[in-house]
Amino acid sequence: MDINQLKRIGRYIIKGVPRVTVKADIHYTSPSGKLAGKKIIVTGGGKGLGASMAEKFVAEGAAVLISGRNENALKECAKKIGCQYLTLDVQDTPSLDAFISNADRMLEGVDCLVNNAGISLHEPSFFDVTPDTFDSQIATNLRGGFFLTQSFTKLLLREKRKGNVLFVSSETGETADIRPYGFTKAALNSLVQGLACLFVSNGIRVNAVAPGITASDMTGFSPDGDLYLAGNATRRVYLPEEVAETACFLLSEASGCISGQVIVCNNGKTINPRWK
Repeated sequence: MDINQLKRIGRYIIKGVPRVTVKADIHYTSPSGKLAGKKIIVTGGGKGLGASMAEKFVAEGAAVLISGRNENALKECAKKIGCQYLTLDVQDTPSLDAFISNADRMLEGVDCLVNNAGISLHEPSFFDVTPDTFDSQIATNLRGGFFLTQSFTKLLLREKRKGNVLFVSSETGETADIRPYGFTKAALNSLVQGLACLFVSNGIRVNAVAPGITASDMTGFSPDGDLYLAGNATRRVYLPEEVAETACFLLSEASGCISGQVIVCNNGKTINPRWK
């Protein structure tokens, strides 16, 4: 150990480990009407990533309907960004057909579905997972999106419409996991590829965004606060607006040749190069 290391350790002992504060320098595309004419449902749209995506879609000319369980949050968000809303609990499978029908009527012909609703119960370990936490995450993250997409694609096929389905996965779906949140996202990644192959001849595209840790109520990071996170490739958490940019591209006609893809938004953190 050299003298500089000893001095640094001495300062840490006396003053404590210095706190690193990170802000994000982000650049967004200017609205250009790339979603003009699109009619989009965003589940879990009352806050966080769902609200950011809905706001971006409206700015790009889409008619948007957000959904979720908290009507007050939905109403406030819808008023702020200029969209419509309907309450929905994606765990309530029998209600999904009626929801799609109502949303279709309100939007006058829905053609895009963003399956964003999801929960993570952050169990500390494999042994802390309970039947209740297991079932709740499966029901929200996987079963809800599966059957809502089933209802939505039935409508598109019946009405002979082209359309677009976007799932919000996670970087955890790219890695092995021992908790329900991670393997629900891995299952979504498989579902995206299967549905893309199933519906390609019907003009229905299916993709996913898979964000790294993003500032939200779920992660406990505030977009306006300290974004430092040593474990991320960029040493910071991501902003929901960044992910919304990618989501917007995938719903636009500019990505017309892309289907069955999971776009991981984490600067390559989950890539496993041989030199790691």
